[in-house]
Amino acid sequence: MGRLFGTDGVRGLANTDLTCKLAYELGQAGAYVLTMAKHKPRILIGQDTRLSGDMLQAALMAGICSVGAEAVVLGVIPTPAVAYLTRHYEADAGVMISASHNTMEYNGIKYFDSIGHKLPDELEERIESIILDGTESMPVPVGMEVGRRVRFRNAVRDYVSFLKKTIDIDLKGLKIVLDCANGASYEVAPMLFGALGAEVITTYHTPDGININDNCGSTYPGKLQDLVRESGADVGLAFDGDADRLIAVSEHGNLVDGDQIMLICGLDLMKRGLLKDNTVVGTVMSNLGLERALNKAGCKLEKTKVGDRYVLEFMKEHGYNFGGEQSGHIIFLDYNTTGDGILTALQLLGVMKRNDKPLSELAAGMRKYPQVLVNAKVSEQDKYRYLDDEMIQGEIEKIESQFKDEGRVLIRPSGTEPVVRVMIEGANQRVIEEVAVKLAKLIEQRLG
Repeated sequence: MGRLFGTDGVRGLANTDLTCKLAYELGQAGAYVLTMAKHKPRILIGQDTRLSGDMLQAALMAGICSVGAEAVVLGVIPTPAVAYLTRHYEADAGVMISASHNTMEYNGIKYFDSIGHKLPDELEERIESIILDGTESMPVPVGMEVGRRVRFRNAVRDYVSFLKKTIDIDLKGLKIVLDCANGASYEVAPMLFGALGAEVITTYHTPDGININDNCGSTYPGKLQDLVRESGADVGLAFDGDADRLIAVSEHGNLVDGDQIMLICGLDLMKRGLLKDNTVVGTVMSNLGLERALNKAGCKLEKTKVGDRYVLEFMKEHGYNFGGEQSGHIIFLDYNTTGDGILTALQLLGVMKRNDKPLSELAAGMRKYPQVLVNAKVSEQDKYRYLDDEMIQGEIEKIESQFKDEGRVLIRPSGTEPVVRVMIEGANQRVIEEVAVKLAKLIEQRLG
């Protein structure tokens, strides 16, 4: 990761880490790098519902206009809508102001290029260099060459219209509970699922700028599980603050995570001849049960680093069209260029309708192996030294030999903290918890 950009744009505590000055500079440098060859370029801006969004949007917009670009305000709208609408409106770039699943005091800024893809590392590094090192001079237009602010008022409607076209059946007969996380899906999701004929119960859809992701949404689905059970609904759908991820709940109130959704939708695509090379792209965190269930059905799982941007890059490089993460970022590349929680929900409901099967039965096709994640606190400069430490590597080999084909060890240094994340996966919860704690203590002793 770079000096400003992480795995998903620039993110931090709003007005402290992510200041108005930085937002202005990101607007200025981003607009310059992405649209420098254009005459009066156009950049779309969306935001989620958190309080700091208006403040950062104003600064970002000023930076964009200062280099002669047009800032098009979309209002509150999901991140994947910005990716889609950038293509649909033939804009030169798109920007989303959101900190996704984080609490309201955080915010973030992420760019999309003209075809709705997140920026590659080299473009992010160029933007960073302009801001931090002054490597390039920004243009200073005057008079009629200065950019202006424009408001597009049909953005939500146009995004909903696009989503409807991705499914060829209605949702009549389904009772759905929506958890909108008091975030960017609060208007789009109820409008869409209601228009397709479902009976919709909506919760956490009254944002006030402060309550986004507050014990709700895809990272806190407990209350949704209760509501599905109490209401007798067929399915519950939980989005995060910017609606780029989905966690589902079965009719029994059980969680259905991103790995299970990938299995259900991946096998459905394969059955219909729509899965490129019968391959699903996941990450190193994908559950062992997903790989086994896919392989059993004649489907292959490819794995990338954690982060939906790496999933997308791998898909583009190798020509695959479906992939995602355990966290619920699912990419249907035939429809959109980024994780899209609402689109994923539509495709999942489509599988249920086509097969006339409840979600619990579809999810039962995968045995989830327990996973335990323990953080080992180490010094920042030494967190990659586990690769060269013979004692640590010897312990990892010992664990993997003990588990044979019924488990695995995954070590991941954090990109933002002085910790090494130890993930152990296996058949027995108690055993893997003991093994994970033991290995984490060893790493702390050797690298702390």
